[in-house]
Amino acid sequence: MASPETNAAQRWRKCVDTVLCDLTEDQLKSIKNNSEERDFFVVHHLADLKEGAIPPLINGTPITCKVENMERYTTRSKVNVCTLYTVRLTHGEFTWTVKKKYKHFQELHRDLYKHKVLLQFLPLGRFAIQRQQLAGLTEDMPTLHGTDRIRRTSSKPKYLEEYLNNLLENTFYRNFHGLLDFLAISPLSFIRDLGPKGLEGYILKRSGGHRIQGLNCIGHHQICFRWSRRWLVVKDSFLLYMSRDPGNVSFVLLYDPELKVLVGRVYTDTKYGVCIENFSRKLVIKCSSYRQAQWWSHEIRRLSERCDFLQTHRFEGFAPPRPDTLTKWYVNGNGYFSDLADALEQAKEEIFITDWWLSPEVFLKRPATGTYWRLDKILKRKAEQGVKVCVLLYKEVELALGINSGYSKRTLMNMHPNIKVMRHPDHVSSVVFLWAHHEKMVAIDQSVAFIGGLDLAFGRWDDSDYRLSDLEPPKPANHAEAGPESDTVDGSAVPLIVSASECEDEVDLSCNALLWLGKDYSNFIKRDWTQLDQPYQDNVDRTQVPRIPWRDLGAVHHGKAARDLARHFIQRWNFTKIFKNKYKDDFYPYLLPKSHYTANKLPFTIPGVTKASVQVLRSVDRWSTGTCEHSILNAYVHVIENSEHYIYLENQFFISCSDEKNVHNTIGDAIVKRILRAHSEGKKYRVFVVIPLLPGFEGDISQGGGNAIQAILHFTYRTINRGEHSILSRLKEQMQDEWTQYISLCGLRTHTQLGQSPVTELIYVHSKALIADDRCYIIGSANINDRSMLGSRDSELAVLVEDEERVPSVMNGEEYQAGPLALALRKECFSVLLGAKSDPTLDIDDPISDHFFNNVWNKIAQTNAVIYEKVFRCLPLDSIRNLRDLLGHVNTENFSLTDPEKAREELQAIQGILVHFPLHFLCEEYLLPSFKSKEGMVPMDVWT
Repeated sequence: MASPETNAAQRWRKCVDTVLCDLTEDQLKSIKNNSEERDFFVVHHLADLKEGAIPPLINGTPITCKVENMERYTTRSKVNVCTLYTVRLTHGEFTWTVKKKYKHFQELHRDLYKHKVLLQFLPLGRFAIQRQQLAGLTEDMPTLHGTDRIRRTSSKPKYLEEYLNNLLENTFYRNFHGLLDFLAISPLSFIRDLGPKGLEGYILKRSGGHRIQGLNCIGHHQICFRWSRRWLVVKDSFLLYMSRDPGNVSFVLLYDPELKVLVGRVYTDTKYGVCIENFSRKLVIKCSSYRQAQWWSHEIRRLSERCDFLQTHRFEGFAPPRPDTLTKWYVNGNGYFSDLADALEQAKEEIFITDWWLSPEVFLKRPATGTYWRLDKILKRKAEQGVKVCVLLYKEVELALGINSGYSKRTLMNMHPNIKVMRHPDHVSSVVFLWAHHEKMVAIDQSVAFIGGLDLAFGRWDDSDYRLSDLEPPKPANHAEAGPESDTVDGSAVPLIVSASECEDEVDLSCNALLWLGKDYSNFIKRDWTQLDQPYQDNVDRTQVPRIPWRDLGAVHHGKAARDLARHFIQRWNFTKIFKNKYKDDFYPYLLPKSHYTANKLPFTIPGVTKASVQVLRSVDRWSTGTCEHSILNAYVHVIENSEHYIYLENQFFISCSDEKNVHNTIGDAIVKRILRAHSEGKKYRVFVVIPLLPGFEGDISQGGGNAIQAILHFTYRTINRGEHSILSRLKEQMQDEWTQYISLCGLRTHTQLGQSPVTELIYVHSKALIADDRCYIIGSANINDRSMLGSRDSELAVLVEDEERVPSVMNGEEYQAGPLALALRKECFSVLLGAKSDPTLDIDDPISDHFFNNVWNKIAQTNAVIYEKVFRCLPLDSIRNLRDLLGHVNTENFSLTDPEKAREELQAIQGILVHFPLHFLCEEYLLPSFKSKEGMVPMDVWT
């Protein structure tokens, strides 16, 4: 015959329904059937646990207690003697201790008796489940006092232990909130992904203490503070306090190198106070006694002492290198977006997204034959399944940028309540007008994280073909010719354009063969993106204007490295919430980081991953995250200085070489020093630099370009070869023209047939990558400029990946042990740039040999540049040194228009996409914008 407890549990299972809480049936079933651990998504449903829909204890797992110690001490009056009992409790794999006086046991007993009596008379429906449990009780409630045994001090520990164990064996009593409070149990206690069970209990917390502008009280007197009763939870990498009544987390304090735990009036200005301080807040709590304050401070120190984030690590970063991390790199957006789409489909608990720009209607798999793989549809689908989707977007200055983050926020949040979007910064209140959140990261369940230079936005998807046109079904061959498109009006070559209202309901994609629909087809130098709320409407005439291909690199990481990336997102999210939505706990929840102790328990893995050491790097400041760091810059300089054979840089910008006035980052200086060292030692060393041929701003380069284009060109050339601080000027001082044997600067260009004539366009390099010695690489969102590197400006993310294994390779004609990941990445980049995939005889194994550097890399780049200049006279060119030359160039037709057939013959000799970067373009002109222009009126820091 089943016990009363079993019958009560069965009745509970029948009574609990998903109507009681905002959980899907699958999630509720997982909670009820999981007898080993509490599922992590419970953290997003704490209010439901408060209402009794879900018990805080793990179903089917016993909880036992043992009184381990009895401590006697005298009070200040030196008359009364108090006894403090240390009780050790065990619930599954969780073990913790509480310290109680005998009077606390008496208070608990009275509360239990009162609860049992009142429950028999209260007719409220909310007590129906508990009343059914009460009906199954056949035994009397355990007694606490009234016997000779309890009066004997030596017998008290054993008796109190039996008393608690008797209570905990009964389902009715052990789920009583008074007993749970007595045992320091909350809904967050037994979530394995939050780490071990730490100290918990009620405290009084003092308001204020935030180190965020506008959130501190004007004065520091006691009358300026407010004390509130909260439930404090201490974990291994953070602590939080929550309001138990509504069941909302009210604040989360992440451990960082500035963590201090101090006790005493001198630090807290209050009796029995504890000060807990980190980089972003000074939190003061008040305990009931000096002993309790000492115990709380001791337990916080004990739980935090093994936390990885209590000290700065290599490169002054917040996270250490994570060995044996499953990782994978991506070149271009096709593989990145495809794997990301599959990973989003695997999400069970949380999805974190942070982007500089996000387009809800971007397709992650192409060609799109429906909306299933459209980003907003994926997120809506997961939100309906109970997954919490949190999105952080950069809030742009609308007069300067047209990315329309407000539209993105409205579109996503209108789809489902489980999708939350915040934008930052608020420019006026934060006094931040010039800097941006530039990270691009997606984390799934804090276990898998994607990072790199790819926003989930229009124009980012591309593959190694780098097509300039999209008028017919894509062909496998590079530079496919254009032809009539099926989605046209009356059979013409003009693509179908629809209004925004028709996008969702009337566009049939079942026969679509286009890779870039609507705004996704872009040439942002001809015309920047506009009217983003009409995603299917073309931004340029694709029958006349070639698109600009987008080259980018990304990566995915699992386990602890993914936890580190998710922690960065959580830090930013909670920081933004405090600043913008401090009192909206029910609408914008605080996020909690998962413990690194469970990081290796992966819910899924991305195909094709390899183990390596991964360290998360970032650039952040008090305005962006509440803390300061520039570990990306430190890592770049370290890798360059310690490279032995070569470095390969691929970046959207190349603004460096410190003059301690306008430019401050020292990446260019490190390159100069490393080359000079190789020259003095007589050793071979190569530097490969690949950057865009033109900055990615709207402007007509045939008229000199816009002011923004000229400003970036000024600082790019100042870094490369113009002025005393430039790389080539400093090298020429020491080695004359020998610098050509050490460094090569290139851009990317391709061509195709559009209409009746050949056309060409640059390939926009948006990558932010560094490869060194075929053994390590850095991939992230950080450009080579002060904005990304200094930390005090834009916020950025990157990872340093170091191979832990070795494979045989060759370097300078000798056997060499390379890393498999870095070697494969470098060869993939070189193969695409040099056209090695179409020419199997091209040897790219040895990146620093004279033959490769001079007769392959530089020869192909020079040959391609000469052909493009001859056929298209495309800008920028070395022969155009001033505006007079530019005017004469515009008035001269190129023979791609006058003799298309001959142009096609010349273009047959093009190999790959690599061209030399023109070092003398407009070298006789002063390129900084005039002070009369709006670009000239902004601070110089905007451009550097």
